[in-house]
Amino acid sequence: MERLQKVIAQSGITSRRKAEQLIVDGKVLVNGKKITELGTKVDPNHDKIIVEGVPLEKEEPVYYLLYKPTGVISSVNDEHNRKVVTDFIETDKRIFPVGRLDYDTSGLILLTNDGDFANLLMHPKHKVVKTYIAKVEGIPLRESLKKLERGVMLEDGKTAPAQVKVKRSDKKKGTSIVEISIHEGRNRQVRRMFDAIGHPVVKLKREQYGFLHLKGLNAGEYRELKPHEIKQLRELVVT
Repeated sequence: MERLQKVIAQSGITSRRKAEQLIVDGKVLVNGKKITELGTKVDPNHDKIIVEGVPLEKEEPVYYLLYKPTGVISSVNDEHNRKVVTDFIETDKRIFPVGRLDYDTSGLILLTNDGDFANLLMHPKHKVVKTYIAKVEGIPLRESLKKLERGVMLEDGKTAPAQVKVKRSDKKKGTSIVEISIHEGRNRQVRRMFDAIGHPVVKLKREQYGFLHLKGLNAGEYRELKPHEIKQLRELVVT
């Protein structure tokens, strides 16, 4: 017997957190009975589970790494008919992005139909390091970069310490290329961090997610994660 929200997440419909919300909202039936209590246990092999009118069918888990271009939404659909990350991947599975990248940010994003796996990676306590390359206005002083390294105060609290390195500066154009690594995932966090030290981001790209990188891919291209990479990611967040 397993918790209902875990079974829903493993089916690939959604993440465990969203599955919990669907249960609370009364959108889940088990053997014809509406379930609204979190923690309800079910037998995934024998119980008939229906989520928002759709019977649950367990899919084989799939894991993809996409080089998201700018101007793409990190979602499975968009009410304004803009391009979304799932448009780039050919699969008949119901995949969704692990976390998000802003519309105007490019770079590495993972997609899967494994809700438990996604939840593991996104949980703040697991501190998966994400590395970004930012083109910023101006040439940051060492003291400004130290503020980022120590953590800066944003409207939603102080950021955790970051690793920061200036790759190059262009005095003529008045811009700098800065590498920054963080393990948090707040909304537009990197942009807000640079705003806080007076060097707004002009362009932003996520280069690495944990040990994964974009080498060999162009914007809009993707690849399946290798079995050893999936295993390594699981080990990364369990330890």
